[in-house]
Amino acid sequence: MGDLYDNQRAMRQMRKAAMQRGVVAILDVGTSKIACLVLRFDGPEQFRNVDGVGSMAGQSQFRVIGAATTRSRGVRFGEIDAMQETERAIRTVVQAAQKMAKVRVDHVIASLSGGRPRSYGLDGALDVSAGAVTEQDISQVMANCDVPDYGADREVLHAQPVNFSLDNRSGLADPRGQIGHQLTTDMHMLTVDTATLQNLFYCIKRCDLELAGLASSAYVSGMSSLVEDEQELGAACIDLGGGSTSISVFMKKHMIYADSVRMGGDHITSDISMGLQIPAATAERIKTFYGGVVATGMDDREMIETDGETGDWEHDRRTVSRAELIGIMRPRVEEILEEVRARLDAAGFEHLSSQQIVLTGGGSQIPGLDGLASKILGQQVRLGRPLRVQGLPQAAIGPAFSSAVGLSLFASNPQDEWWDFEIPADRYPARSLKRAVKWFKDNW
Repeated sequence: MGDLYDNQRAMRQMRKAAMQRGVVAILDVGTSKIACLVLRFDGPEQFRNVDGVGSMAGQSQFRVIGAATTRSRGVRFGEIDAMQETERAIRTVVQAAQKMAKVRVDHVIASLSGGRPRSYGLDGALDVSAGAVTEQDISQVMANCDVPDYGADREVLHAQPVNFSLDNRSGLADPRGQIGHQLTTDMHMLTVDTATLQNLFYCIKRCDLELAGLASSAYVSGMSSLVEDEQELGAACIDLGGGSTSISVFMKKHMIYADSVRMGGDHITSDISMGLQIPAATAERIKTFYGGVVATGMDDREMIETDGETGDWEHDRRTVSRAELIGIMRPRVEEILEEVRARLDAAGFEHLSSQQIVLTGGGSQIPGLDGLASKILGQQVRLGRPLRVQGLPQAAIGPAFSSAVGLSLFASNPQDEWWDFEIPADRYPARSLKRAVKWFKDNW
């Protein structure tokens, strides 16, 4: 843990250095697309007169000066599958964003949706000796949390204190400077597969870029898609991506649970391709233009041309009804939502006072999805779009860019994590992770 803790601290320092220089890049490595945003940090004073931009989550500290997307290659289920192809795609998208921004970028902050995330709830207690709570007390109470043995092949991606209690007062966001005797904390820890992280580290390093931060796409999608009240009162964000569906639950403006379902929009496309016997590219186009999950009486009469390219005239000029297309799509969408429902039930989501569910991501744009989701997940379902940030191009304001926009907010205003504090070295978990982060140490 000590080695990983030091590496995360080093990345935080790199992020600060990049922000002082004024430019940092955001890299959202997804299964269907790779998006890159170049952010310039020149303070909120620049935009005080710009209409419609508030100060929530530090969004007024930066503006987007470059944006690019490219089709993702070599990524499956949110994890790198073919290193060279992914490297080429990252180089392409970063160069395009740099060209638009007219500035060179050396530091990137990346997000990943794969890695089989797993959540843990930890708690720790401490007797305050000085009367007033100090920074050292915060470090010590976090170090006192009993870390479970999560496996040698997994790494900690997030470790955030989500609640502090001082004597009989609970729900404190930051107890530093307050008077009390007994300090306790609740912490949320998220672990992912080591191999997934190392592949992403290695791929970004091969692109001659420095990694200045790493976040789970479930976390950053929730940051950008949930409004402030939802983050405070309790809500779940469901990010329907291409290869996986990310789930995050927020409470008191902190993520308290995250998981992922290894199914997404690409599986719906694959079903259409096999069901109609057409190429995947054609299936994607048909899904985008004509797709849906609720059939009406009109859909039997609305015919869709498949436009095949096999050379067989009869086969290529076939038509299918929209009702037939919906009949192929709906079972897979229901399967994904049922799987999401099972994960939320396992997390105890029904015990939250507010049970708002927000659907975002590229897959959430299927017509009728919100109505179907409300039947499976619960009544309070809405479609979410990412928060509007300064300079974001019109092409990048849709739900598919929730994680990219959320990563921008994470870069400008990250929440406190374990590695932001001086954790006493003797309090690291006894099990050494040197083997797990050996690649990181050798190549960073």
